[in-house]
Amino acid sequence: MDPGQSARPLDVPALADRAGLSERSFHRKFTAATGQTPAHFVETLRLDAARMLLSRGLPLKQVAAQVGLFPAARFSRLFQRRFGISPGTYREMHRIEA
Repeated sequence: MDPGQSARPLDVPALADRAGLSERSFHRKFTAATGQTPAHFVETLRLDAARMLLSRGLPLKQVAAQVGLFPAARFSRLFQRRFGISPGTYREMHRIEA
């Protein structure tokens, strides 16, 4: 996922359609191939993209919107759960000066 791109629909129906499979078949095949559900995989992509945007110093609301994890409170909760640190703290610790 390109961290500068706006979020595209990455839910199971959209992904299944792109793969030319039914939702059930897509979910089953994806999980068997990757060892994780499509939702967990997409969440990981979004959170990884968020880390890159945060390191550029972007505001939390903007990052949440760009990676498709909004509202910002939801983004903060998911980020904290996954990385054990708030997005704001992460941004301050990993900020890259342009």
